Amino acid sequence: MNLASWLMRTAQVSGDQPALFHGTDQIANYAKLANMVQSCAAWLQDNGVSAGDHIGIFMKNTPEYLVVFYGIWAAGAVAVPINGKLHPKEADWILGNAEAKFVFCCDGLGAALSEIECCVPVFVPALGDFKDGRSFHIVDRHSDDLAWLFYTSGTTGRPKGVMITHGMIRQMALGYFADVDNVTAQDTALYAAPMSHGAGLYNIMHMRVGARHVVPKSGGFEEGEIFELARHFDNVHMFAAPTMVKRITQIAKKNGETGAGIRTIVYAGGPMYLADIIEAVDHFGPIFVQVYGQGECPMGITALSRDEVCDRIHPNWKERLKSVGRTQSTVEVQIGDENGNILPIGEIGEIMVRGDLVMPGYWKNPEASEKTLRNGWLQTGDMGAMDQDGYVTMHDRSKDMIISGGTNIYPREVEEVLMTHPDVIEASVVGRPNAEWGEDVVAFVVGDVSTDALDDLCLSQIARFKRPKDYVFLDQLPKNNYGKVLKTVLRESFK
Repeated sequence: MNLASWLMRTAQVSGDQPALFHGTDQIANYAKLANMVQSCAAWLQDNGVSAGDHIGIFMKNTPEYLVVFYGIWAAGAVAVPINGKLHPKEADWILGNAEAKFVFCCDGLGAALSEIECCVPVFVPALGDFKDGRSFHIVDRHSDDLAWLFYTSGTTGRPKGVMITHGMIRQMALGYFADVDNVTAQDTALYAAPMSHGAGLYNIMHMRVGARHVVPKSGGFEEGEIFELARHFDNVHMFAAPTMVKRITQIAKKNGETGAGIRTIVYAGGPMYLADIIEAVDHFGPIFVQVYGQGECPMGITALSRDEVCDRIHPNWKERLKSVGRTQSTVEVQIGDENGNILPIGEIGEIMVRGDLVMPGYWKNPEASEKTLRNGWLQTGDMGAMDQDGYVTMHDRSKDMIISGGTNIYPREVEEVLMTHPDVIEASVVGRPNAEWGEDVVAFVVGDVSTDALDDLCLSQIARFKRPKDYVFLDQLPKNNYGKVLKTVLRESFK
């Protein structure tokens, strides 16, 4: 089944339902949106696009994004969304690796690609380009046909193209209804995070039920604008990285905002520290849900429900809140050793996943596929443990674990302690080479706080050998375009 059919079905029964907004301005109802998507698909076919061709989308968040996205699907092609914050040369490399036929861009990014003589033709669409009223029969697609070629953030080298199929996205959407949140036609999807990533992937379940889709006029994450749009539309759902949750909480407390109109914030994409989520829930109330996933198993490994995020009664509520939740319905999750053998409950190992939501492999990269997909399991590269109730607590990426004096130290544990200090804004812990001990623990900290205060804090809560040997104070931590801290950059400072 071609996923574009979900939009067409919604348009058949709810054509008058408001669909697409730019800020508070309505662009289209579902009937008009479906017509624009059909017109885009017909344009693609007229320009030589066939089923299975790869089409790039190098755009910031704009109303045109959803039109071309579904137009690509309707034509039977594969969308290759590229984060609009990437350098044009990075985008050009992705387009070449993906063997894209051409790329849709917004004005500024299209000009930037043209200046570097992009490897594929560049087309800058406007909503007015797709309104000729042409009918179009959606191209048939099977569950194992590619729908989305997702390029990883590339924190350790060139990004890899994750092959995401129509069947995988359908599984993700149905799992969302079962394990994450319900969605109705009265809801509003607000795209404040990049639509090239999880925020855009989450459009599908909102499209299925006829919810409203709102692209902020800023095209991104502006706290004041988010609060205003939430009050205007009500029942707002949005995806946010943990750093965004922390920021929106700080601004809300500073400016007296209550978050009125926000129904659900799904957070994922990096470590959410216990102190931060407790503060967010205390201020906003029961609006938060956590998911854990990867491009290789999109948004669908585990989930922590809003009731679990808000629970303050269960004897283990803090430990559960530190976790990433329990296994979602469409997959199996186990903890394995370095050989993929399943470990006993409570032991730390690599988080492994299998099921229909797991990717078939990386695009044009059989070596990486073979390394990541072993014995039917996706090796996530994330270290974690599962308790007797099925809650998975993530410790770190396997490559981030510190080994000092033969003992494993998980940076996340140290970071959690540092983040409890009221004057610490951000903290990231990495290992520094040590000829005698293997590695030293070093903490990079953003905040106005003394080394002695942090030492005393760590010694009061964790073993002495886990305490950072050094603290490096920065104005901000280096991050990639998805808000993830670049520990590789921090380690490079030791060279």
